[in-house]
Amino acid sequence: MLELVRRDGLARICRLHTRQGELETPCLLPVINPRLITVSPRELYDVFGFRAIITNSYIIRGDPKIREDALSKGLHELLDFPGVIMTDSGTFQSHMYGEVDLINKEIVEFQRDIGSDIGTVLDIFAEPDWSKERTAESIEVTLERTKEAADLKGEMLLAGVVQGSIYPDLREMCARRLSEMGVDVNPVGGVVPLMETYRFAELVDVIVAAKKGLRPDRPVHLFGAGHPMLFALAVLLGCDMFDSASYAKFARDDRFMFLEGTFRLADMKALECNCPACHGHDLEEIKALPPAKRMALIARHNLWVSKMELERVKRAILEGDLWELVERRCRSHPALLDALRALGKHQEFLEKYEPLSREHALFYTGPETLNRPAFLRFHKRSTERYEHPKTEVGMTFEEPEKPYSRTLRPAMDSILEISDAHFHVITPFGPVPIELDEVYPISQSLFPKNQDQQTIERTKELMEELGHTHSYKMGAIWDGEETLEFLKMFSQGKGTFDIDMARVRAVADYQFGKGAADALLSGNIGLVKSKNVDRIRNVLVDGEHVVSMRAEDGFLTLRPAGARRLIKGIPAPRMRVTIHDDAVEFNKQGKNVFCSFVTDADPDMRLQDEVMVVDKDDKLVAIGRAQLTREEMLCFKKGVAVKVREGA
Repeated sequence: MLELVRRDGLARICRLHTRQGELETPCLLPVINPRLITVSPRELYDVFGFRAIITNSYIIRGDPKIREDALSKGLHELLDFPGVIMTDSGTFQSHMYGEVDLINKEIVEFQRDIGSDIGTVLDIFAEPDWSKERTAESIEVTLERTKEAADLKGEMLLAGVVQGSIYPDLREMCARRLSEMGVDVNPVGGVVPLMETYRFAELVDVIVAAKKGLRPDRPVHLFGAGHPMLFALAVLLGCDMFDSASYAKFARDDRFMFLEGTFRLADMKALECNCPACHGHDLEEIKALPPAKRMALIARHNLWVSKMELERVKRAILEGDLWELVERRCRSHPALLDALRALGKHQEFLEKYEPLSREHALFYTGPETLNRPAFLRFHKRSTERYEHPKTEVGMTFEEPEKPYSRTLRPAMDSILEISDAHFHVITPFGPVPIELDEVYPISQSLFPKNQDQQTIERTKELMEELGHTHSYKMGAIWDGEETLEFLKMFSQGKGTFDIDMARVRAVADYQFGKGAADALLSGNIGLVKSKNVDRIRNVLVDGEHVVSMRAEDGFLTLRPAGARRLIKGIPAPRMRVTIHDDAVEFNKQGKNVFCSFVTDADPDMRLQDEVMVVDKDDKLVAIGRAQLTREEMLCFKKGVAVKVREGA
């Protein structure tokens, strides 16, 4: 069973519950070859802090002495490892060396009998150069074997492997069918050739295709991904587990692993590493070590680098800046940069898991930042949900200091004195209506002053789009006094644009969907503003407190009176999370909504959205913020679905 603890989009920190205890993900499982141990499993647990390893059941089964010990003592005693042990089935050996003495039923039962915590199906390894027809046929074999293995696993968790070569539709199909079977972990298999040949852009397509088809309540294991240069990108795409024999293989070849790649000891001119393995050693000293000691040192270095990178990725998830970390990591190698750019093809999918806002500001690191789902969301919502005021003039400003509305207030006031006008600001997000200038990520983003050509071209395209869609009688770009003189000649009189009222209505529709402003704000509206910075704090309608406006991200926080108005004015299931009758009284008291009690939810709901918790009759029970998507709420058996702020 998987429990989600923290997340950043698809990336997540989870607890995987096994019979050997809890395993926190994302995690790396070092590969242990029981016939050739480079670093002992006990040292991996006690010194490095690895809580899971992976070993090969085919190798254990093929060695009479090791096999007998495994069956009599059990896998944990055999390897002297108190953590979680996963076993591979021998698929890779079968693929590499042709027909070997392997039958799916026998190898699954063997993994179960030696006490593996997570066993693996004997799947068919589909190569990237296979035809689509051959790949499809192999998937059917893999799925049939998985179905058989699910009936044999006993208390052992079972890994059902997503195959499909480089064909996204086959990957997604395989994943969807695996989601209907009794498996517990879903490795993405057949990707080692892509990684070995640095085809990382295709790897992105493969992972996304698998994620589209998989149940969200299962950990995703990227088979054979053991290089730290890939961890941040793979975790961003929703991978939870990795395994690595590279730390030992590279060490035997005198190769050091670093975040930017792998380097041969003979070619290195300096060693700037201060990991526990390298500390106190210079390069020449390492070169002079006897081969066995040198290999042991490099293997431990490779493990430390991998371990520290995964810890860094976890910190990025907790702090909400994983995108920035991924963009920095992907600039370390051209093939990774191709992968970063490939993410742009998957904006629509990634946007479904993008939180409404983040604690961390959006930092621009290069043109690829424009492919983040936050840009797509702003463009879609401002296009589909925002309605331009029917004013005479549409005035556009070059981007000033943030917040725009405060910096531009004197200029806007001077324009409104002589003209009925509305205002936009030219930004890398496109033309931003002035009343949306404080919503995330508009106000919570940092860009360089000197923009690159891609950003300039994108901004120009979006400005041209506004030019074809606005309803103003006249459009103009602000140029100071000259613009005022021009307006005096053509304008019909003083403007009535009220930015405070416009802001509340625009944010309501942008955040909750078109029509929300009408449902929420029909009546006599009163605004409570802060004395120090003159910002809207609370919105009252007919004397009832319906929403508050958050200073940190510019969005609205619902109050019970506002929720009741939205329930009345907006049809279900929009903005709703429906719960089981057994949980109603519990949640009315202000307690969080747990996944196991959710019966339905708005399919268009996004992470951190304001939601209304309702009973089966659509009566308000509580209000809070969504922690999961609808699919996740309905799949997970443990964890919080809605963080309740107030019971009704």
